[in-house]
Amino acid sequence: MSKALRLSEKWFRRGLWVVAIVFASFLVGLGSTIVGDLPRVEHRIELDDFIDRAAADPLRTTVRDAERSEQQAGREREQAELKLVTAQQASRAARETFGNWLATRRATAQPDQDTELIARTRALDALKAKEDEAERGVVAQRQIALDARQSRQRAQQQLALLEEEARKRLEAENRKVELRVFLYRLALTLPLLVVAGWLFAKKRKSTWWPFVWGFIYFALFAFFVELVPYLPSYGGYVRYVVGIVVTVLVGRYAILALNRYLARQKLAEAQPETVRRNELSYDTALARLAKSVCPGCERPVDLKNTEIDFCPHCGIGLFDHCRACDARKSAFAKFCHACGTSAAPDATALPGPLQVQPASTT
Repeated sequence: MSKALRLSEKWFRRGLWVVAIVFASFLVGLGSTIVGDLPRVEHRIELDDFIDRAAADPLRTTVRDAERSEQQAGREREQAELKLVTAQQASRAARETFGNWLATRRATAQPDQDTELIARTRALDALKAKEDEAERGVVAQRQIALDARQSRQRAQQQLALLEEEARKRLEAENRKVELRVFLYRLALTLPLLVVAGWLFAKKRKSTWWPFVWGFIYFALFAFFVELVPYLPSYGGYVRYVVGIVVTVLVGRYAILALNRYLARQKLAEAQPETVRRNELSYDTALARLAKSVCPGCERPVDLKNTEIDFCPHCGIGLFDHCRACDARKSAFAKFCHACGTSAAPDATALPGPLQVQPASTT
């Protein structure tokens, strides 16, 4: 159709398409903001909203206390192990010293050293006692940590049962919330889609067509981008059913539109050529000719063939001859391209675009 438009009209139309796109972008931004804020209408629910608090709170307290006891026992065990290592080193060093001294005493066989032997033996016993005490401290801290860990595990198992039950209730409620939010979105986007359909059918060629198309793009984006991704699945049944319904509605509209178009074309082709030519607008005829189709029936025609003056399908005239210069021209042209003579049927003038009035005789 661009070949049938004036140069200024081309650029004006391109500018109006830019207006339509910009208008649609602002509407899309506003719609996305509104749709994104719709979930805030619902109260935010969490797992604690569905768990038995009377049973869960003591268990959680037990878990926290057991974790603290286990951590404290771990720190105490580290200290006890350090003491045990120190006691073991001291005891080992004392035994080595005592062994060396005892070997020397046996070699010298001095009875006056029996008292020192007894003292050294008691010192070794004392060191062994400290070592045993440090080892008992390590074992005690390990026992405390084990008891705390087992207590924590029992509490966690009981708490897990409560949380599992609460999680099922939470998932069920989340599905309800998801469905309600989807219905909010549907209540917002479906009327927009209906209005867009009405505008497409009635107003897409009106004076305000840039805003009409901008709104149509916005409605399509809101429905297919802002709504369809949030469509509840329920195993895929809902989405497939909705897809089938939408496809059937669009297909039905397309089939009915095609049938109406074919009926109009058959009715138009049955009318006289003069009536059909008068019903065609100048721009529509030029646009169809630019696509190498008949303006009357829209079937392909070889317009480059100079022997074809009429449509072989519907018989409407495509080319005629200028009555002034007899040049072959388009039957839908308003002026002859060779001499500029008007193609109006009531034109009674000399050849050429200038009309000379006969001189009056008085």
